[in-house]
Amino acid sequence: MEEIEVHELKKLKLKKPVVIEGLPGVGNVGKLVAEHMIQELKAEKIIELYSWHFPPQVLVNDDGTVHLCKNEIYAYKSKKQDLLIITGDQQSVTNEGHYFITEKFLDIAQQYDVSRIYTLGGYGIGQLVEKQVVLGAANDLELVGEMKEYGVEFREEEPGGSIVGVSGLLLGLGKLRGFPAVCLLGLTSGYLVDPKSAQAVLKILCQALNLEIDMQDLEEHAEEMERVVERLKEMEQAQIPRTRDEELGYIR
Repeated sequence: MEEIEVHELKKLKLKKPVVIEGLPGVGNVGKLVAEHMIQELKAEKIIELYSWHFPPQVLVNDDGTVHLCKNEIYAYKSKKQDLLIITGDQQSVTNEGHYFITEKFLDIAQQYDVSRIYTLGGYGIGQLVEKQVVLGAANDLELVGEMKEYGVEFREEEPGGSIVGVSGLLLGLGKLRGFPAVCLLGLTSGYLVDPKSAQAVLKILCQALNLEIDMQDLEEHAEEMERVVERLKEMEQAQIPRTRDEELGYIR
């Protein structure tokens, strides 16, 4: 196996597509959005990317078979806006891998003459979120003004520090190649898979791309998560010890 292997499953002609990246991360916000879009838009998988920079493991499928960790790219064609959606099982476990894999994604973006990149993720605050907020970062000042019109907040001290992984590097390395890029971060506790935060990010993205996507599944998952959170609050108040099954049941 090569350091990075790109398996092209199908070649499509797309018109100035927009890249949407939603890989695993804080609250799995980006991955939830990407997978929901793929499902609702019936996007077609065109590329699989394998690398030994991913964790040294295979994942077990529902039917008992296994597959190597991989990232995937799906394509969606429409009269309004063509899309390339990046998602996957894992991100790199090495610093070098993040750079190499991001460069591969940008190579593919150049091949498809991509017009813009959106990266998606969660911004963990270490406590339960009372009000849904989407924070932003961009590699061009004009994009900051544009995204503010959709309700994205750009705060002086947040997101603090840095944006780690592919979500950040697509902005930084993308700028070197001339790709305008925005990162949308849904406020989340960072403790739980957060469909409510994903829903907030998706609403902003749909406005920016002039897309209509049914969010019923995300809404149902968000309501289920709220019930889990309320149960956790009750147990904490009653100081009832939680079993492992109770803590992890929501992700099954």
